[in-house]
Amino acid sequence: MEFFQILGTFQGWTYLLILTLLEIVLGIDNIIFISIVTDNLPPEQKKKARNTGLALALIVRLFLLGIVSVIIGMTTPLITVFGFGISVQSLVLLIGGLFLIYKSTIEMHKSVKGHESSDQNKTKTTMSGIITQIIFVDLIFSFDSVITAIGMTNGIRVETGFDPLVIIYVSVIVSMIVMFLFSGQISSFISNNPTIKMIALSFLVTIGVLLIAEAFHQKIPKTYVYFAFVYSLVVEFLNIRMRRNSRNESN
Repeated sequence: MEFFQILGTFQGWTYLLILTLLEIVLGIDNIIFISIVTDNLPPEQKKKARNTGLALALIVRLFLLGIVSVIIGMTTPLITVFGFGISVQSLVLLIGGLFLIYKSTIEMHKSVKGHESSDQNKTKTTMSGIITQIIFVDLIFSFDSVITAIGMTNGIRVETGFDPLVIIYVSVIVSMIVMFLFSGQISSFISNNPTIKMIALSFLVTIGVLLIAEAFHQKIPKTYVYFAFVYSLVVEFLNIRMRRNSRNESN
């Protein structure tokens, strides 16, 4: 079996580790979005919604990998707008970026205004909107993730003689298992810390901008965005610790 042959080589393990870490990093924005859109649900429904969202993300990514040849061909321009060729891939990224910016901005507005939905609105949102939003965003993030993974594994067949899709499939499954294990803790932390939630929403807005830029063939390294996000989180963690120490001293 080719998978076991891959694990018998150092290069195979190296590519598997790198791709798994990549999928986990690329899945962070998915977890953040799922955590935020499920935050208004009743407590007993949050876990079910998160697990459903992550399961859908896994199914979508595996499906997209199954039609990888079609995805690669989606870069052919359908129309030209202001000198930019718009392909199916570009449309998916553009619509997804606009949706992320819109949804994150709405959530920011609610947080700043302190608006809380009634129980009736929460139920309505649960039944009619949450799963639909998660499916749509899963498609966008999975599309972007699959494209990135394919681009990173172009040289595997030449270097090892193995099919890169085998490694990508395994890395996607392993990364999803990791996200299943830690999604609850991440969601609770974001929900219990409003300032962290605001940083997470700002991160999603930035990801939306990057997706729109990619739709118009402007490649901006996501490493800078992830670094800024982690740096912001570290600073806020220090602020949270400082506020906690101050409260303890006053008591």
